[in-house]
Amino acid sequence: MISIITPTYNSEDFILETYESIKSQTFSNWEWLVTDDCSSDSTLKILKEIQSYDSRVKVFHNKINSGAAVSRNNSISMASGDFIAFVDSDDIWLSDKLELQLKYMNDNSLDFSFTAYSLVDSQNIELGQTVDSKQKQPLCYEDMLRKKATLGCSTVMIRRNAFSEISMPNIRTGQDYALWLKLLKTGAKAYPLNKSLTRYRILPNSISRNKFKKAKRQWEIYRTIERLGLIKSLECFSFYAWRAVFRK
Repeated sequence: MISIITPTYNSEDFILETYESIKSQTFSNWEWLVTDDCSSDSTLKILKEIQSYDSRVKVFHNKINSGAAVSRNNSISMASGDFIAFVDSDDIWLSDKLELQLKYMNDNSLDFSFTAYSLVDSQNIELGQTVDSKQKQPLCYEDMLRKKATLGCSTVMIRRNAFSEISMPNIRTGQDYALWLKLLKTGAKAYPLNKSLTRYRILPNSISRNKFKKAKRQWEIYRTIERLGLIKSLECFSFYAWRAVFRK
């Protein structure tokens, strides 16, 4: 079984489309664990309706607004699958995403993998850009510090019993990147599947689109979460900045 992890907050415009992309998977042995973070729109109502007719869907909600890390960790704590996969509440999977990624991992005895993904706008129109499609080598911890690949959260799949602890650090943004670092720090590697199997939605007001906040978050992860020295942090940040500007 694959446990699919999703946090939601005011996702009424896209959450049904995300569910439909999960329901359409050619691999059907999955459970979808969604934790809602006190949405003020109809997100929770939509989710509970989905849950009423699809027993694979399990809906939870936070008592207070707590952020995506807390929401994801709550879902992870309830998971029972052999694999953990992530999809955000506005992203879309191609129908063979789970089947192809699971086969890739099992055929090669992998514990951590990610796929390429394409960018779409709010109307699901392709923006002509694909990310991580040219990544050929697996990534180690040092590679990830330097952001040699993006590792979109909605593309990652992890073999659950390969890691003693999978929860995301409790920070408001960048918690997925901080988790990848934590997993790779054990000596594991993240293996790329070059096929684009996810559509990542670009929204104008998304916190992840603010470049200054992203850079600040990156620096804080180096210094506060990873506790890198100043020189090491500057070295890694220079790689991050260069790739952010020049990577296609």
